[in-house]
Amino acid sequence: MFQNQKIVLIGGSSGIGLATAKRLIAQGAEVIIASRSEIKLQQARAQLGKQASAYPLDTTSEQEVQAFFEKVGTFNHLIVSAAETSGGPFLHTETAKARQLFESKFWGQYYAAKYGAPNILPNGSITLFSGVVAYKSMIGSSVLGAVNAAIANLGQTLALELAPLRVNVVSPGIIDTPSRIQLSEEARANFYSTIANKLPVQRVGQPEDVALSVLYLLQNSFVTGTVLHVEGGHVLT
Repeated sequence: MFQNQKIVLIGGSSGIGLATAKRLIAQGAEVIIASRSEIKLQQARAQLGKQASAYPLDTTSEQEVQAFFEKVGTFNHLIVSAAETSGGPFLHTETAKARQLFESKFWGQYYAAKYGAPNILPNGSITLFSGVVAYKSMIGSSVLGAVNAAIANLGQTLALELAPLRVNVVSPGIIDTPSRIQLSEEARANFYSTIANKLPVQRVGQPEDVALSVLYLLQNSFVTGTVLHVEGGHVLT
């Protein structure tokens, strides 16, 4: 399906991004992954093989993002899954921490879309990442919910402004990824178990669940301006 296609995946060194890169390569794509951690990039590159190349990139730096796309040249699809996430009580969250979340998740995707779009070949697409807390309010997620909502609106607006280039947004729910590595094994297991018991599907998501959704958006040329929810029915609970 993706033979002779070049796909840029910012955030492709772990979790959802890495799972997506693996599936794209399995279907014949050449994948360019980028992330802040050079160690993770090296580890991912070793797993992905010769069809992948890797670049260190700090998406909070507009200049770095612009220079990255100048180096990459033209390509077929852009996926931006890289972002820090954090939460905490609204009244006790430092403003600097809230601003950093916007810098990482919103502005990082904004810069990628801005400087990546001119390099995308005809019939290509951009896929951005929002998240379930934009649609289901949760205590401790005021800032992250606002960031995710902003990304969803950005993606839908860009689907109009950048047409016929397609722009879509993936909104994952609770996914079992290395992003929660700071929790102890017991705490992580309890967290996932509690969430799973609330969901209609009775489990938390895996990176591969989201990767399949990304591939759908890349393949279906009649889908644009869509927010694709991959959250096991979380918004229904």
